[in-house]
Amino acid sequence: MQKEQKQTQRMIFDSEETLLEKLVSRDHAYRKVRELVSINTLVEPFRKLYSDKGAQGIDVEKGFTAILLQFWEDLSDRQMEKALQENTAMKWFCGFRLTEKTPDHSYFGKLRNRVGTKNLKDLFDRVNELLEAAGLIGGTFTFVDSTGIVSKLALWEERDQAIEDGEKRLDNAVVGKYAADKDARYASKGKNKFWFGYRRQVAVDMGQGIITKAFVDPGNILDLHALKRLIPNQGMIIADKGYSSKENEQRIKGKGIHSGILKKENNKEKNRDLDRWLSKVRMPFENVFSQKQRRARYRGTAKVQLQVTMEALTYNLKRLIKIGSPPLGAGVGA
Repeated sequence: MQKEQKQTQRMIFDSEETLLEKLVSRDHAYRKVRELVSINTLVEPFRKLYSDKGAQGIDVEKGFTAILLQFWEDLSDRQMEKALQENTAMKWFCGFRLTEKTPDHSYFGKLRNRVGTKNLKDLFDRVNELLEAAGLIGGTFTFVDSTGIVSKLALWEERDQAIEDGEKRLDNAVVGKYAADKDARYASKGKNKFWFGYRRQVAVDMGQGIITKAFVDPGNILDLHALKRLIPNQGMIIADKGYSSKENEQRIKGKGIHSGILKKENNKEKNRDLDRWLSKVRMPFENVFSQKQRRARYRGTAKVQLQVTMEALTYNLKRLIKIGSPPLGAGVGA
C-alpha cells in the first residue's frame, strides 16, 4: 500500500513539473538566465550555512533564486511572497512545484541575513570571473561614478530631539545618535543635490557594460576618497572631476594604468578637448547609474551593501541576456 502511495505521489509530482514546464514560454527571460549560468553551482558554498535545509525547510538554491528574482523585479518581502504564490514562471525558476508551498515574507530577511554581505560579494566576484573568462570583461576602459541612496527624506523629529538635548544642529557629527539608520549621513553632489543616506560607487567595464565593482559608503564620504577601491588593474579609468585629486592621480599611475579623470577647472593641466572626448566615450554607459534604485531598502551599511550587490548582479544578468551572451563556464552543469 505504501509503495502504491509513493508511486501515485511521484506521478503527481511529475505531472506538476511537466505542466509547469509547459506554462513557461521558451523565450522567457528566466529561462535565459538558467541557460546562462548554473545557479546551483554558484550557491554551492552557501550550503555550508545550513545543517539541514534551513528556515522553513527550503533548499538554499530555491531560496537564493527567490531573492534573485526579488531584486530582479524590485519587490518587497510581502510582494515576493504573493508573487511566488501566483506567478508560475517564478515558481519554475526557483524550482518549486505548481502546488508546492512557497515561503512566507519572513523567510527572505532571514535568508539574506544568513547569506550575508561577504558571501554575496564572493558570489558576485565568481560570476565576474566567468564573464572575464568568456571575454565579456575586457578591461580596456572602466567608467566609475556614484549615485545617492536615500535612507530617509525628512528628519524633523530627530532634529527637534537633538535641539532639545542641547545640540545646535542635526549635522553629521551627531545625526548617528538620533536617526534610525545609524550609518547614514548627510550627502551632497554638486551645488544642488542633497540627501540623507549613502553613496553608491560603481565601476563599469565599457566593453559590454558589465558592472565589475559596486560598494556603498555613508553619504558624507566624498567620491575622491572612494576611488582607491574602484581602480582597475589595467587600461584606462574614466570618471568625472569629483574624483580628481593629486593623490588619486598618483594611485592610478602607481598601478600602471591611464587616467581619464576629468580635471577640475582650476587645474593648469586641464585639457578641454580631451575632456570632451572622455565625456562622449562614457555617455552610453551613464544609464547604468540612472537605472539604479535610489531608496535604501534596509538600514545600516552592511545591509545596504547587500542591496547594492544584488542590484549589480541582476543588472549584469539582464545585460547578458540583452547582448546575447553564450552560457558561462564551459563544462558547468545546469
